[in-house]
Order: sequence, then structure tokens, then C-alpha cells
Amino acid sequence: MSEQTATPPGAENPVFYDVEDHPHPPGASTMLGFWLYLMSDCLIFAMLFAAYGVYGGSTAGGPTAKELFDLPLVAVNTAMLLFSSITYGFAMIATDEKKQGATLAWLALTGLFGAAFIGIELYEFSHLIHEGAGPTRSAFLSAFFTLVGTHGLHVTSGLIWLAVLMVQVARRGLIADNVRRLQCLSLFWHFLDVIWIGVFTFVYLMGVLR
Repeated sequence: MSEQTATPPGAENPVFYDVEDHPHPPGASTMLGFWLYLMSDCLIFAMLFAAYGVYGGSTAGGPTAKELFDLPLVAVNTAMLLFSSITYGFAMIATDEKKQGATLAWLALTGLFGAAFIGIELYEFSHLIHEGAGPTRSAFLSAFFTLVGTHGLHVTSGLIWLAVLMVQVARRGLIADNVRRLQCLSLFWHFLDVIWIGVFTFVYLMGVLR
């Protein structure tokens, strides 16, 4: 007689989201923990801004920010991210009104604006590297690619998170857990918007005006 091994629960139909709501212990706060994470992210970007402030003028005889940056293109890219924050705000309004379809529609539009932002940023990086202004060309470009690239990785992570949440909302609706997750992503998304305004002003605008 052959031995049969017991199949773990959920092994036949694995899912990547919580099937059942689970209680949180008294005093626990997901939002507080997420605020602490954002503060740690603030420190990371503060160090990257400081590094750019130190090395922004170290071109090693290579091209300067004024020679490299296409300000109109960056302005369009900035508009994409600003629009995505506005549409995410409408998604949260629809969430408060318990309108699942409208929430998903606004989240999808947010994702499109975010994807456009990343696409333009990748085009900019590709163009700079093609022109011989890659991250190894000078300390200025190393600091630039590190700062802007780190922000871009955060936006990409936010887009993945957004897609996962859209699946969860579509499958399970606007339950309390999903609303809390949408609120955390809202904080993250608007945080990235604020950081980008700093990047646009400190890196691009001041770089072109020097």
C-alpha cells in the first residue's frame, strides 16, 4: 500500500492575497509602522540629495547639467507624476464612497500616468548614455543617476504594488484590509511626488539655470 501525504491547505489553489480578514492586537497600527518606513526613506533621499549637492559640480571636464538636461521633456514627465497623484486622490474619494468600479478605474489611470513617467525617464537615461554621459563619466553624473534612478525604482515598486492591490480589490472588494492598504500606498505615492518636486527643482531646474 502506497503512503499518501497530506496536502497542505491552499496548496491546490495558491493565492497571493489574504483569504480571510485577521484581527490585529489592541494598539497595533499599520499606518504608524508605514509612517516609520517613510521616515527611513526620507533619510535615504536626504543622503542622496546631499551627495548630489556635493558632487553636482564635479563634471571632470565633461558635460554639465545645462548641456545635458532637456527641461521641456522633464516638465512633461513631472506633469505625468503630478497627474498620477491627482487621480490617486480621486481613487481614495471613490474608496470612501464605496464605489469599487470607480476606485479601480482611477487606480488604472494612476498606473498609466506612472508607467508614462517611468517610460520617459528610461528614455532620458538611454539618451544620456548614448551621448556618452553615463553614470561613470563623472561624479556629477554618478550622483544624478543614483538619485533619479532610486526615485524611479520606488515608482516602479509603487506600480507593482498598485497592480497587486487592483487584483485584491477586484476579487474581494473594498473590505477594511484593502482600504488600509490603499491608504498606505496613497502615502507612498504622494511621498514620491513630493520627492520628485525636490528633484525637479534642485537637480533639473537649478542645473539648467547655473
